[in-house]
Amino acid sequence: MENEHKTSKGGKRPGAGRKPGSTTALEKTTVIRVPVSQKSVIVDLLQAYARRLRNVQQKDNTDPVSVFEYPELNAAKVSRPLYQSKVPAGFPSPADDHIEGRVNPNEYLIDQEDSTFFVTIQGESMIEAGLLPGDKAVIDREKQPVIGNIVLAMIDGEFTIKVLSKQKDGTPKLLPANSSGKYAPILIKESMQFQIFGVVTGSFRRFK
Repeated sequence: MENEHKTSKGGKRPGAGRKPGSTTALEKTTVIRVPVSQKSVIVDLLQAYARRLRNVQQKDNTDPVSVFEYPELNAAKVSRPLYQSKVPAGFPSPADDHIEGRVNPNEYLIDQEDSTFFVTIQGESMIEAGLLPGDKAVIDREKQPVIGNIVLAMIDGEFTIKVLSKQKDGTPKLLPANSSGKYAPILIKESMQFQIFGVVTGSFRRFK
């Protein structure tokens, strides 16, 4: 009697093959035949295409900043009255018993003049940290960054402001402060050019 044993080999298995995004193409792939002499050219083109896609995706995710400004040197020292917080809304009374002291905006915002500069916030990835588009973020490049600080970092030539964190293996991770889901954490990899340029110590904005 003929053995009717069936084998499981052969045929396409569900879920088999490379997953979309696991190759340099970053998407579903197909098999094509190309001239041997043109193989290296096509490989180079695909790699360049993949790099371009990564750069576009990263730029959208980093919310890059590009406007850098420095404090005016030898600026006139300005101080204004600081009123107690219990003063009701409206223009505060100039009565002396409501004044706690005087505040110099330069000294309040800037710890070290020689190492401080400003950048203009352009995106919405840090709105839940109080950094809105158009705000001036105060950056001190001499402060040592620690986990939890808001930092100005450069990733592959793009500047971005994010919260400094770390991955399980200890390598850096940059977190947005926006719970909308539009911005994902940025996982720093060995292949990336990564540098922290300073710590964000404050911000300011004008309404009109």
